[in-house]
Amino acid sequence: MTSSTPSHTPTSGAFYMQAVLSFGLSLTAVGIGVVFLPVDGWVRAFLGIAMLYTVTSAFTLAKVIRDRQEDTYISSRVDRARLDKLLAEHDPFKIDAA
Repeated sequence: MTSSTPSHTPTSGAFYMQAVLSFGLSLTAVGIGVVFLPVDGWVRAFLGIAMLYTVTSAFTLAKVIRDRQEDTYISSRVDRARLDKLLAEHDPFKIDAA
C-alpha cells in the first residue's frame, strides 16, 4: 500500500556544507560592508543590529515552518494509521447477530 505522505529524504553532507558556507560568506560580506560603509558610527551600529535581527528572524521563521510541516506530517500519519486499523478490522462478509 502506498502512502500519501512524502518520505523524508536526508540532505547530503555536500549540500549541508554548501548551505553553511553560503550563509557564512553572505553574513561576512554584509558585515564587512557595514564596517567599511562611509557613515557615522551610530548608522553603522544600527545597520549591524538590523543585520543581526534579520538573521535571527530568518532562523526563527525557518524553525516555525519546519515545526508546522512536522506537525502536519505527524497528524496525517496518525490519521492514516487510524484508517488502516478501521479497514483491517472491517469484515464486509460478517453478519451481525440480531
